[in-house]
Amino acid sequence: MSRVGKNPVAVPDGVELQVESDRVVAKGKLGELSAPLTDNVRTRMEDGKFWVEPADTSEFARSMWGTTRANVANMVKGVSEGFTRNLEINGTGYRAMVQGNTLTLQLGYSHDIKYEIPEGITITCPKATQVQVHGASKQQVGQVAAIIRGFRPPEPYKGKGVKYSDETLIRKEGKKK
Repeated sequence: MSRVGKNPVAVPDGVELQVESDRVVAKGKLGELSAPLTDNVRTRMEDGKFWVEPADTSEFARSMWGTTRANVANMVKGVSEGFTRNLEINGTGYRAMVQGNTLTLQLGYSHDIKYEIPEGITITCPKATQVQVHGASKQQVGQVAAIIRGFRPPEPYKGKGVKYSDETLIRKEGKKK
């Protein structure tokens, strides 16, 4: 086991962590995030570090120990730096553009796909074939990127479609004569 929970979460300058009765709230320059706390973990702040400990020796308490620590670390990083997910679009005539609060995708269908950008997410298109999803919540950034990828996932023969920039496609060989 990795014992992720043993390591404290370093709280940088400009980030404020507050522990309420049933949740922890992180405030920073990119906004405010909160996560629920269970009765199975105890938390404390000490010298600019946030510690999480299991309340008892049950298996559930030990699993929530690492989960809570990881969620708090993601919140702290999110409100201070933010998370970014990059997508690439491959295919002839495939392109993306942002118009106001709408992402317009041309992915080979008869009509353009118009996706309303959710609150707390910023989408930019540095090139017509690149999409950057940026936000404070790691879960929300990943979900939005997955939705955009889901409009036209990459196919294995030519690689056409929307893929993550760090994704490796396993290509298949086409038919032979």
